[in-house]
Amino acid sequence: MVEDRSQLYSSYHEQGYFVIRDYFTETEISALREVILKFHDAWKKDNEAFYQEEAFNSSLITGSQYLTYDERLTLFNFISSKKIMAIVDSVMAADPAFMNTQLFFNPVNPLQKDFWHRDCQYDYDIEDQKRVIEETQVVHFRIPLFDELGMELVPGTHKRWDNDEEFAVRQEEKGRVSSESLSTGKKIQLAAGDLLVFSADMIHRGLYGLDRLALDMLIFDSEGDYVDYVDDDCLPETSMLDEIVDPRLFINTIDLKKKVNSLVNEY
Repeated sequence: MVEDRSQLYSSYHEQGYFVIRDYFTETEISALREVILKFHDAWKKDNEAFYQEEAFNSSLITGSQYLTYDERLTLFNFISSKKIMAIVDSVMAADPAFMNTQLFFNPVNPLQKDFWHRDCQYDYDIEDQKRVIEETQVVHFRIPLFDELGMELVPGTHKRWDNDEEFAVRQEEKGRVSSESLSTGKKIQLAAGDLLVFSADMIHRGLYGLDRLALDMLIFDSEGDYVDYVDDDCLPETSMLDEIVDPRLFINTIDLKKKVNSLVNEY
């Protein structure tokens, strides 16, 4: 079922990503798609202006706002399924933890273009970005629900800083814009059933077009200082934990939150 784990580990740590083709069956994708489309339709109605004008993704899919208890449980069991956990355990250190889910789609606004970025650039200044990519990283597990153009990545940038071209384009300096092509970019087309694993902090961009609708699960190393990013409502209720086949990801996050809360209460 899973390729050689040492090979996956090497691919991720050397290149910052890997893709496994046809990892999920049509039945698995169909069941996942049904839940995700219910969320997506409800989210679009609730966020109509934002969706029409600028949105290209949503988050908090496992939350309680749009899905029933059973639908959330379906997502939690997919995220922690044997197939997913086998890959998580192949690339991450001990005690991986659940951060969030995101859903990526095509923007309605035709003026919006796909853009190069590192996830960390939205939380850190340049010097801290350089530090962050040397430390514990967040990992995206992307599952396209329909065939799509996929992603464009710059291999190896999860461990190295931008070259001059990459920096100018990503930061939109020297007359460059973030939607330009990069000579170092590598396009990876994706089909429903594929699994793409990549570092959140490598230089990357989603490619708009076709029927783009991709579920991303964000997983982090418990050693990383990321638990504050986790919305409590996106975690399983206590009653759900016994119904989740392998709840490690969620229990690790819940435990981290308890530690943080206890430290806060001490002060």
